[in-house]
Amino acid sequence: MAWSLIGTERIHETGAAPDTDKAQPSASAIDRAGSLSVPEYRHDLDGLRGIAIALVVLFHVWMGRVSGGVDVFLVLSGFFFTGTLLRRGDALGAIDVARVARRTARRLLPALTVVLAAVVVATVVLRPYTQWGDIADQTVASALYYQNWQLAYAGLDYAAPDPSVSPLQHLWSMAVQGQFYLAMTVVLAIWLWMYRRTSRTRLPRLGLLALLCVVAAMSFWYAMNGTAEHQAWTYYDSGARAWELLAGAALAVAAPWISLPGRLRAALAILGLAGVLSCGLLIDGGTRFPGAAALFPVGAAAALIVSGMNTPSARLPVVNTLLATRPLTELGNLGYALYLWHWPVLIFYLAEYGEPSPGLEGGLLVIVASLVLAYATCLLIETPLRARTAPTPVAGWRRRGTGSVVVLLGVGVLIAAFGWQAVLKANPARPPAALDAAEYPGAAVLAAAAGSTPERMRPTVFEGSKDAPRPTFDGCITPDRELRSCVYGDESASRTIAVVGGSHSEHWLPALEVLASERHFRILTFLKEGCPLTFSDEPSYARAPFPECHEWSEEVLDRLADERPDWVFVTATRPRTDSGDNVPPEYLDVWSALSDRGLNTLAIRDTPWLRRDGVAYRAVDCLAHRGSADSCGMDRTDALEPDNPAEPLAAAYPQVYPLDLSDAVCRADRCRVVEGNVLVYRDEHHLTASYARTLAPELGQQIGAVTQWW
Repeated sequence: MAWSLIGTERIHETGAAPDTDKAQPSASAIDRAGSLSVPEYRHDLDGLRGIAIALVVLFHVWMGRVSGGVDVFLVLSGFFFTGTLLRRGDALGAIDVARVARRTARRLLPALTVVLAAVVVATVVLRPYTQWGDIADQTVASALYYQNWQLAYAGLDYAAPDPSVSPLQHLWSMAVQGQFYLAMTVVLAIWLWMYRRTSRTRLPRLGLLALLCVVAAMSFWYAMNGTAEHQAWTYYDSGARAWELLAGAALAVAAPWISLPGRLRAALAILGLAGVLSCGLLIDGGTRFPGAAALFPVGAAAALIVSGMNTPSARLPVVNTLLATRPLTELGNLGYALYLWHWPVLIFYLAEYGEPSPGLEGGLLVIVASLVLAYATCLLIETPLRARTAPTPVAGWRRRGTGSVVVLLGVGVLIAAFGWQAVLKANPARPPAALDAAEYPGAAVLAAAAGSTPERMRPTVFEGSKDAPRPTFDGCITPDRELRSCVYGDESASRTIAVVGGSHSEHWLPALEVLASERHFRILTFLKEGCPLTFSDEPSYARAPFPECHEWSEEVLDRLADERPDWVFVTATRPRTDSGDNVPPEYLDVWSALSDRGLNTLAIRDTPWLRRDGVAYRAVDCLAHRGSADSCGMDRTDALEPDNPAEPLAAAYPQVYPLDLSDAVCRADRCRVVEGNVLVYRDEHHLTASYARTLAPELGQQIGAVTQWW
């Protein structure tokens, strides 16, 4: 754990950890190799680690936002790990990559394995079986240190489940660090080997510092651009996060040359601590990191590291002395285990009680439970396995027994995860291409009062998430800035409807395809994930700034003006955060732009989004967790306003015609998740393609009345 973001090994100022390996060189050997003697131990960095983990936990539990604590950890990780490698390279003249990897794994994996095992068991016991596949995927990704890419691709791959409430989501940062550790070990090993070939024995710090600074600058530039264009991906991107780790690594390389006057050190310490404590209050890192805004926590951490460099403990600034006090250093020693435990404990608590936040009492319970689990993990797992030798035969047996249990847990976790993945692959979900209207009337039971006899629900809970429109799978809905256009329906027809916007425009496509086949018109699509047409960089309904959507929308409007479709099909409303639905002001700007271009617009009311007390949930999860079509639904008054809010507003736009199929999705009092034996929702708020196809008659009636095409 010496090199984890919040590891508990004793770390010296250069980042070197006291090592109990027999190969550990003496201080005199290090001096003979030309390196500085080992400096005094930095207890204040333990305390900084303690404050950072406290902020992470408190902000996750009660603030629901990023504190900047993880960014502090990344800087410390780069500093600690690089310093250790530098010291070993100077002393031994080489870096054994395999040996470093074994030692790092021995420190990181035991606690991680225990947490993964606990999450797997809790998932099987507490969560619906429809979530087991997601957790199996993320368990493997976490164990093999690519969880950040798993989450990044899940955010971009439109067919992937939403991982936002995964109990393993926080392990993305561990994956980023693990990748950095491997890369830095290889880089330093090669760097040292190259200079040994020229008969030099010392690792050349100045050239290495220049290299790290150049790579860090490139990573920072990449992060700034990525955050502006696609922050959801960039947040997890190792390349965008590298500069934070490299900032710490550069400090470790430059450490011998850093010596500051007392007043400057004191000022840096004060500013650094103030920055660490205030970061989460001033900046919502979840929407702005790791771009330029991350300079705030990274700079604060760097200031605190530098403020105590090459300074005896008796002359440390007051702030550093405060950080070195026992309560903070002990919290820092628990940091790694506490970081591992707090998020799954919080997520399982929220999922079990169906609450958007734990509140004061629930939050205290989560924190206490996390601290107890972290302490037990340190005492029973980490401490015995860190020791290279046992003081007594009993301690030796205990250490070997603990190691055996951890290995068995790790093997069991991987077998369970890979096993469930194999089961799902052997039994792939195949949504129905078509359903018998007599057995599966779907929306017809609401719109046309059709009769229905009970049949097995289709798509099933396993098929539901895959029952999506064709653009989801054929690449015609773009995840990035690219403008993609596809044609569906009767491609040779002279009449055209352009379906434009995000996924809530897309999920009407199956119904439109049915109509296009019957009524002979062409469907032209311009679709982008999460992006209704907008001219705002920060739409009122968006979780984060999304300038990429604005740029894409401008280009789409230009293409529509050139293509001149007969009608443009867009969504007209969105759900409110509390209850009901409304027309965001940004939509009115789009209506104006379409009207100015002489484009006729079909503006359809959005379907209800499943939520309970403000918490979104998937229909398939609820059904798999002993729910029913009715209990898994929601009251219509919570989902929709009594009247379509787009109707009065559209009156001011002569070329905008509102459509409303709410009565074909919801009953008078309840919006259920199954109608006419057909599953309505494939996730929290998207219609299944099967249900959308049953909406074709009602949608066709309304479109025909407006367009006069039939």
